[in-house]
Amino acid sequence: MTPDISIILVSYGSREMTLACLRSVDVGAVDARCETIVVDNGSVDGSPESIAAEFPQVILLRLSANLGFAAACNLAAHEAQGEYILLLNPDTLVQHGSIDRLLEFARRRPDAGIWGGRTVFADGSLNPTSCSRRLTVWGLFCIGVGLDTRFSWSPLFNSYGYGGWRRDSEREVDVVAGCFLLVRKSLWNSLHGFAEEFFMYGEDVDLCMRAEQVGFRPVVTPEATIVHHGSGTESDKARKIRQLFAARAILIRKYFPPMKRRLGLALLALRPMLGRRFAKPGLRKTWEDVWELRSHWMKGQF
Repeated sequence: MTPDISIILVSYGSREMTLACLRSVDVGAVDARCETIVVDNGSVDGSPESIAAEFPQVILLRLSANLGFAAACNLAAHEAQGEYILLLNPDTLVQHGSIDRLLEFARRRPDAGIWGGRTVFADGSLNPTSCSRRLTVWGLFCIGVGLDTRFSWSPLFNSYGYGGWRRDSEREVDVVAGCFLLVRKSLWNSLHGFAEEFFMYGEDVDLCMRAEQVGFRPVVTPEATIVHHGSGTESDKARKIRQLFAARAILIRKYFPPMKRRLGLALLALRPMLGRRFAKPGLRKTWEDVWELRSHWMKGQF
């Protein structure tokens, strides 16, 4: 029988988190017919062996090298048989019935094309990263000088993160985060999946913006909730930030009007430039490391 949803996870050096996430999938999908596809991006921690042993029903694609998140998802989507594709991060735990409710939401709002839910931390507090606005000059300025974190509750100063909104209502958004993103397979195919110029981060932003260009507007619901630890699989904080900034540099070049691109890139560099001087002492070295390699990430090089 054709599955309703093809669940895609990309694993890289995250054995225990991935196993815990896979265990939670059965709890999250009680009624929906699901298949699960895991792409292991060349892990050397025994992840593929453990996944295969505990979850023989999972479709496991073992890669010899880390191709990045976007390319790995595209490989999995090529194998997917479901009407919908659900992207799920390995550092998540699906709460009871959340996949069922997300599918019900999608069927109730078919015009959206892309759907998301609500993410919380392990202690139940809100993790606001389930969605975001697109990058703007104002948003980059606020991020650059730290207004987004100092006034995280402010719709004005944290417009990028929808400041002040508790993710407690249904709402159209610019971007649904790839940690818990449901997309109709036909739309995914028509958009040719993720753009593989993004190695890590930014691919979900790009997908949602391309979907909007063809008439779809992503939406989220608070009824479908997952725990998203947010730890990811990258232990090097400076490297993680560089990957994020490289993705943002690509987005700026791709979507900002020509007259605003240079300003956007300058504002992107503002956060590490200030951080290496004014951040808390424990973080200054991280920002210094990011700043030193700005010639790479400013060009979108991961």
